[in-house]
Amino acid sequence: MYVLLLSIGCSVAVSVLLKLARSRRFDLGQAIAVNYIAATILTLGLLQPQPQTLLNNPDAWGLLSALGLLLPTVFLVMAMAVRHAGIVLSDAAQRLSLLIPLLAAFLFFNEVLTTQKLLGMALAFAALICLLIKKKNLNPSQPRAFLTPLALIGVWLGYGVIDILFKQLARTGSQFATSLLGAFVLAGGFMLLILVFKKTPWTARNVIAGLLLGVLNFGNIYFYIRAHQLFPENPSLVFAAMNIGVICTGTLIGAVIFRERLGKVNVIGIALAIAAMLLLFNAI
Repeated sequence: MYVLLLSIGCSVAVSVLLKLARSRRFDLGQAIAVNYIAATILTLGLLQPQPQTLLNNPDAWGLLSALGLLLPTVFLVMAMAVRHAGIVLSDAAQRLSLLIPLLAAFLFFNEVLTTQKLLGMALAFAALICLLIKKKNLNPSQPRAFLTPLALIGVWLGYGVIDILFKQLARTGSQFATSLLGAFVLAGGFMLLILVFKKTPWTARNVIAGLLLGVLNFGNIYFYIRAHQLFPENPSLVFAAMNIGVICTGTLIGAVIFRERLGKVNVIGIALAIAAMLLLFNAI
């Protein structure tokens, strides 16, 4: 069970670090680039990928290229969401992104839609709508309040598409660790090219922030994989515990440490999100 707690802790800690990035004046571009370098090294050392298999799998490169562009882009959108909407709503939107691969499985891959799945998906949609409704006068001085729902939708849509791309990579025969390595390398290379083009000056504090971000980002993935390995007979339990744990922990930290205030409709959205997870965890 401790591996699940570590995965939940790493996931929420990423949001906390993104929350602190602006006040600490970290350059997110540098931090995200270094994050992928650190994640690449950790993937090579701990997950034992087989990068040579990618050379013999041309079908995977289109999907990997899409992931290489999408991963850092969604990371930046997540940072925007945390800054404008807070940790609570951003983490909930990220977890509700599971709705997108479920819809894709039903619409494009001929998966059977059961009553339980349908009800869970309906609750997830309702939860997302409740999360997007901003409390009146929550921050009337904010000049760009429209960024809050846009960022949350971007997080929801982005992470959902990433999930679909990884599932499609698995269909090409690529192992998850190998696919993850390829995506990290391409994402890091993409961010480095942007930094070189912008002639961004490097600083030690941004590199350190990036290393910490990379360890937490990879830790979330690694401990989640380990949890599935330790509980091979209960994958749905791991799924439910992870998603509900992140939502509840993010809500606690956001409310207690960062004093994030939620409207009544947002609170209903959090409750609906947890209910949706409970319904869907047997369907995944």
